[in-house]
Formats: sequence, structure tokens, C-alpha cells
Amino acid sequence: MSLTTSNHRIKIDVMRLISSKFDVSTFDNYRHLVVKFHGPADTPYEGGVWRVRVILPENYPFKSPSIGFDTQIFHPNVDQTSGTVCLDVLNQKWTALYDLVLIFDTFLPQLLKHPNPDDPLNQCAALVLTRTPERYKYVVEKHVQEFANPEKIRRWEGIPEEVEQEESVSELSDNEVG
Repeated sequence: MSLTTSNHRIKIDVMRLISSKFDVSTFDNYRHLVVKFHGPADTPYEGGVWRVRVILPENYPFKSPSIGFDTQIFHPNVDQTSGTVCLDVLNQKWTALYDLVLIFDTFLPQLLKHPNPDDPLNQCAALVLTRTPERYKYVVEKHVQEFANPEKIRRWEGIPEEVEQEESVSELSDNEVG
């Protein structure tokens, strides 16, 4: 795949992600993204908002993107220091048929709904989950309140809600994608 074709696919995927109502900031010719990701309903992550960084390699979509949480999250399959995500569909089973919308609509919500303590990047979270699931839920909810609370994030960023919504609109145009 040529660099031009790869860039075209990247722009299409970013536009689809924005069209799916995700708040996306782009950098470095759309190869670096920051996406605001909301915790899935009916999980202890519900109500939380995380900034997730995405780095798209030169041979994307044939090589998987690098995904990491910039906002701290307590989860067995997310490294608490780096935010790196351990997810088979990203690391071993990636295919060019997958796209950014699938990552944020399906893969990450499923990761939060169904943590895998048998393959942890965060040993502490894995131990708490396996030994005392009620405590795990409590710790996750406390982390959401402390680190992923939408009100606190706006205050830390110093951005009023109205301005934040205006700035989340992408600079992509239909001409760039088509």
C-alpha cells in the first residue's frame, strides 16, 4: 500500500470516527489522534471519560494502531503507568478490515465490560478482580471519580464546556476524504 493510499484510508477512518460522534483531535497529518472515550453503560466505568491516544503506523491499516489511555484507568489489561492496552484484536489478530470506529465502538467497550485477569498488564487490578470482585468495582468507581470525571477534566483543562464542544469539530472536509 502506498503512502498516499494509506493517508487516504487514515482520513476516511478519522472522518468515520468523528461522524460516529467521537470527540477527536488530530496531529501529525492525522497519524496521531486523541479521542475522548466514554465508559460503557452497565459497568463500573460508566460516566467516566478518558483521553485515549492513537498512533497510526505508516502501513496502516495493514498494521494495527497503537492505543493507550492518557487518563489513568484501573483495569487488568491496561498498564497503569503508560496506559498501554493489552488486547488480542489489536496486538495479534488485527486485520485491515478493522477500523477506528470498531476500536472505539466495540473493542474498547468490550475490554472494559470483560476484563481478562489471566493476561494482565496491571497485576494489582487483576488480583483485586479475581479475589474480591466487589472491591474491584469499588476501586474502579473511585478511579472514575478521581481521574475520569468529566467535570474535573474540564476544570483541569481550563476549558468551559461550551468552548470544548466547539473545538471538538474536526478540520476534515468532505473534499479531503473523497
